[in-house]
Amino acid sequence: MDRDTNSRLALVVTIASFLWVSTAGAQEKTTSTEKLGTVHFPVSCSAAAQPQFDRAVALLHSFWYSEGVKAFTAVAATDPACAMAHWGIAMSLWYPLWQPPDAATLKKGWVAVEQAKTLRASTERERDYIAAIEAFYRDSDKLDHRTRSLTYEKAMERLYVRYPQDREAAVFYALALNATALPTDKTYANQKKAGEILEKVFAEQPDHPGVAHYIIHSYDYSLLGNRALTAARRYSQVAPSSPHAQHMPSHIFIRLGLWQETIRSDRAAAVAARDANSVFEQLHSLDYLMYAYLQGAQDREAKRVVDDRNAIGRMEQELIAAAYGFAAIPARFAIETRGWAEAASLEPRPSRFTFTEAITHFARALGAARGGDATSARKDVERLETLRDGLTQAKQTYWAEQVEIQRRAAAAWVARADGKTTEALALMRSAADLEDSTEKHPVTPGPIVPARELLGELLLDLQQPAQALMEFEAALRSSPNRFNSLYGVARSAELSGDRDKARGRYAQLVALCEKADTERPELQRAKAFLARD
Repeated sequence: MDRDTNSRLALVVTIASFLWVSTAGAQEKTTSTEKLGTVHFPVSCSAAAQPQFDRAVALLHSFWYSEGVKAFTAVAATDPACAMAHWGIAMSLWYPLWQPPDAATLKKGWVAVEQAKTLRASTERERDYIAAIEAFYRDSDKLDHRTRSLTYEKAMERLYVRYPQDREAAVFYALALNATALPTDKTYANQKKAGEILEKVFAEQPDHPGVAHYIIHSYDYSLLGNRALTAARRYSQVAPSSPHAQHMPSHIFIRLGLWQETIRSDRAAAVAARDANSVFEQLHSLDYLMYAYLQGAQDREAKRVVDDRNAIGRMEQELIAAAYGFAAIPARFAIETRGWAEAASLEPRPSRFTFTEAITHFARALGAARGGDATSARKDVERLETLRDGLTQAKQTYWAEQVEIQRRAAAAWVARADGKTTEALALMRSAADLEDSTEKHPVTPGPIVPARELLGELLLDLQQPAQALMEFEAALRSSPNRFNSLYGVARSAELSGDRDKARGRYAQLVALCEKADTERPELQRAKAFLARD
């Protein structure tokens, strides 16, 4: 398949579809124009099945996995001999950037792979695609998730090399590179390689949803975020029918500290997710929305996000982002608005993703310690230690490390409450260093509160403003335009006698909060300083 052929065959996946929506307890059929972007993945299935297949792949590229399974199943119904329909089902059961499939899902994926092999695709290219996903599902009872993910990545690399004109091979290979990137690799080798592949396709196919989407994931890092700004602003326009496409640009906006763009993105995503009855997408978008509101002191709007979270009924516990957002939203609000009593009183909610329970215990410990109740804080620190050990035993190394960062940070403030200054600083510095050695998971806009920002606050509390200044500035390099870090720099500079730096940072903070709907004490201090200086 050469480039010209691919261009001639390209179909805009814009179709009239029938959606079922609930109205007053009844099911009512409505017609809607669906826009998922431009995708063409030529297969040897029937002519009637081809546009259905293209739509299904478009859904897959926007991580609309549940709808993808339905769409590929519909392809199989249209053409029972279409082996690639079952490839698509297997692909839709694996969420490469979110969480490993559980045993039941792995079994379903393997059944789909076997069905695809039984039907035997009529082209070698299609058989290679099926063999690649087979490599992920094969021996899942013997081989760990990372080993199988790496095997799939290598299979996709061979497919990418073998079919250089197949843009879908390039796009899926880039996603595989992102899926196997280690959070401790600060060279970002996989991500840069994926980004370079995707940028070439983006130049040819600017309306391809997967290309824009995966460029965002490739560069979802503070040092790389600028590379994805064009793709971020493009993706929501390419696939407006996808709630995830409305949300994904905010990954880059947050990395660059563009709070109002983040807010616009995630407000649209939350509404689209609610309309699509996707609790997962709604909670995921609300978590990012909460993060952005807090940075501009839009605390009333942030409180509405908490209310929206509380109003959500059944939660999709099987999806990591739903459980994470549900725990993170109230924790962020309480901690960043300095509601220590509120943080200390948060109620943990059990989840199979136990690291989400850790979020609540971290907030409780921090709130209690900073509110002067070291005894209660210690109990939550002990619970964090237990959760960390359980994650370690389950070989969930990444999340065990994230909980350990929280444990050290919370323990530092307990030590401070006990008057153990040296121990407090050692614990807090080790938490910040450990956090610097890794990267955030795609499920979150960032830590509940950056450990290095907490270190700056601890140093300020210990009346060491010069040292605090350095830590706050370091925090801003990895998380630009954060309210509390900006204030920390300004206040530290003021206390250190550097009035020019204080003036500049206070002015930056005031400008950042032009849409503030509350007068935080920090913002009042900034305005008072600027008025008299």
